[in-house]
Parts: sequence; structure tokens; C-alpha cells
Amino acid sequence: MDFMKRITLAALCCAAATSALAAPKDCEELKNEIEVKIQANAVPSYTLEIVSKEEADKHDAAMVVGTCDYGRKAIIYQKNDR
Repeated sequence: MDFMKRITLAALCCAAATSALAAPKDCEELKNEIEVKIQANAVPSYTLEIVSKEEADKHDAAMVVGTCDYGRKAIIYQKNDR
């Protein structure tokens, strides 16, 4: 009986971990995480913008630094000149 409980617990833990990993990030939350990384690299002037996937497709792919909302939105990074 103890063996069956362990198997069931292991299956539940795996299912919970999988659903947590598959959960999409909130766009503002992801933007804030990216902003922290950029600031850690001491970039003096930049712009981060949340745009639709269609709008992101119009930009250079290197400018897209993240996607959110199940891939329907993207975060665009642009380093500003002084």
C-alpha cells in the first residue's frame, strides 16, 4: 500500500511541475524581469515595449527579447543613442 501512495504522489508532483512550467508569463512581469537584467548590464538608455506579435514581426528579430500572452505579444528592446 505504501508503494502505491508513493507512485501516486510522484505522479501528482510531476503533473504539478509540468503545469507550472507551461504557465505563460504575464507581459508586465516578464518586461520587469528583462529590465532588471538590462540595468544589471549598466545600459544607460533603452526602450522596452510590449507589442503584438504582428508588430514584432515588422522589427528585426534580434530586437525581440521575450514573448508573452501565449506568444500573442512580444517585448521589443531598443538601445537608445544619447
